[in-house]
Amino acid sequence: MPGFIQITDTHIVEPGALVCERSDSASALRRAIETINAKLSLFDGIDCAIVTGDLTDHGTPQEYAHFATLMAGLNLPWLAIPGNHDQRDAMRTAFADAPWMPARGPVHWVRDFGPFVVIALDTLLEGAHHGELGPDGLAFLDASLAARGDQPVVVATHHPWMHSGIPAMDADNLRDGAAMIERLQAHPAPVRMISGHVHRAMTGQIGRVTCQIAPATCHAVLTDHLPDAALHLVLEPGGFSVCRWIDHPGPGLVSDVIPVGNFAGPWPFQD
Repeated sequence: MPGFIQITDTHIVEPGALVCERSDSASALRRAIETINAKLSLFDGIDCAIVTGDLTDHGTPQEYAHFATLMAGLNLPWLAIPGNHDQRDAMRTAFADAPWMPARGPVHWVRDFGPFVVIALDTLLEGAHHGELGPDGLAFLDASLAARGDQPVVVATHHPWMHSGIPAMDADNLRDGAAMIERLQAHPAPVRMISGHVHRAMTGQIGRVTCQIAPATCHAVLTDHLPDAALHLVLEPGGFSVCRWIDHPGPGLVSDVIPVGNFAGPWPFQD
């Protein structure tokens, strides 16, 4: 059955540089791509990767060029939306020839997988850490939902609307997410929201909308639920999500978080 891989928060910097002088995000993405390529034969139906923002750390042309070079090693086509660390014009210039890149305006797009559709929304508010769809984004969502009828929908954003419990991250999520969720609640078919930004794997439920956050390929954000806690970077193993439509016992999208790396095994279970 059809599906996709979600990659998020790659935070690529210029060759030889480290994020916050500690995180080798390029090596982390390279390891993630190697892991995906090695496992692709096991992932039935996967036909693309979706990068949910923060492709780069500063949004410079040099960083996008480095990102493109790394992603050329992925044995899948890929699509992307920007995150708060990206710069829309530089990203558009870097990937102007990509079929998913609009010629102007926010980087919204739609991809039909048959049993379900992905509506990808640009939540970048340049100069801010938090995200916003704004009137244009909500109008794009309205038109896209209306065009799908009763087809199940996955909405992909960089900024989540669900809270993570990490106060500093929750302060910088999607500011007009309530308006988006209201629209998703009204859609007659199953709906799901997938996001990045938090650098951790999380799942929540808002009404009838399942909300998922995928882990970053590079560093993680420390889980710290204490009030007024400052954000800290931790070098936990990276990961990505595999999302596939499965028909039985009931039709729906199933997501599996895969850690990056090589691990002992596999071996057959013994009776």
